[in-house]
Amino acid sequence: MSKIIEEHNVSLQNQLWQRERLAMALLSSLNYRTGELKGYLHNIACGVSELIEVDWSVVTLCQEGFETVLASSIDMGEGEHIYSLHGSLTGTVIHIGHSLAVEDVKKYPEYGEAPEGYCSYLGIPLRTAEGKIIGTICSFHREPRKFSKAEIQIVELFAERAATAIDHYHLYQQQCQFNQVLEAEVEKRTAQLRAAQAKLIEQERLAVIGEFAAMIVHEIRNPLTTIMMGLKYFKKTILPEPAQERLSLALGEAYRLERLLSEILLYAKPQVLQLCALDVNEFIRELLVQIHEMPEALERKIEFIPASRTIKILGDKDKLKQVFINIIRNACEAVSPADVITWKVDSSLVDKVCIHVHNVGDPIPQEVLSKLTQPFFSTKPSGTGLGLAITKRIVNAHDGELFIQSDAVTGTTVSIQLPVAL
Repeated sequence: MSKIIEEHNVSLQNQLWQRERLAMALLSSLNYRTGELKGYLHNIACGVSELIEVDWSVVTLCQEGFETVLASSIDMGEGEHIYSLHGSLTGTVIHIGHSLAVEDVKKYPEYGEAPEGYCSYLGIPLRTAEGKIIGTICSFHREPRKFSKAEIQIVELFAERAATAIDHYHLYQQQCQFNQVLEAEVEKRTAQLRAAQAKLIEQERLAVIGEFAAMIVHEIRNPLTTIMMGLKYFKKTILPEPAQERLSLALGEAYRLERLLSEILLYAKPQVLQLCALDVNEFIRELLVQIHEMPEALERKIEFIPASRTIKILGDKDKLKQVFINIIRNACEAVSPADVITWKVDSSLVDKVCIHVHNVGDPIPQEVLSKLTQPFFSTKPSGTGLGLAITKRIVNAHDGELFIQSDAVTGTTVSIQLPVAL
């Protein structure tokens, strides 16, 4: 009899050794880095069920009083499977912080409830290298059964691997998110650097153009002044009517050439700003008095809608006057005397103020709209094509932006966006 018992014990010991070898072989073959974490954990759940011969095993992640099933040895259906830890066997394992084996849950209800149809239970906590419990490996069997020390050790080996995989996977996800944020920041900074470099190159280009333009304007203006003096002298003499007409035409063209030279010089030279704090509402109210005296505005109605609060900007008062005089003059020329020009200050943005000038004149064609701020492009017969180009340069020098919108329904709106002085 003793020999039979001894042989039985040897057989059991061989079975346990065989299981341990199978467990180690299975663990050595698992590598979550070669695939998705879900597949890795599924292999662990299936491996545990096979090695300790139970009906069902799951790997769970436990957070804030709930457990989420990450992997299962049997099909649980589609969708997420999330359960409350309150009153459950898994909740008890998380609470006590060590392995729990229950031969028959009906005899030991104090440990918690098992899923319907299952009697015995083995729960192993998933503990990270820092000692934090993040989940469990739970095994269930439909019939009551005991779990040997060797079986518990086998599952604990799998739990160690699962905890490490989950922890590393989350760290990897965090690293990926950090890398995305870092890449976005690098991309943003690179764009800012390129914009700064482009601005510097543009400033250097304009400085060279400015020097060249100043030299050319000077060389042209001197003989032009002599020509104009001669034409003005002949105005004092008695000439036939045809000659007077030709003389007036020549003087008109000379004056136009002089204006063009002045605007070329104004456009080409660097925009050196004399900055001061300006109350936008007050600045426009003062400018309106001057604008109403312009010939183009004499029979036009300009309606000013101020901001509901005080808004201050840092700006060059004289240059900003030039900007809005040019915009209002264009608006006055685009409408009939009965029409209204609206001048509105929009304070809806926190760090910027937007000043709109709107008229209901004929819409500007789209193919023309994109060219309006280009130097020497003009739709006016006597225009130089530098008015809006200079306006844009002044606005850009204030770190602002100029927008022009036009359609047949709403009319034309020129908007100037400037940073608010904080």
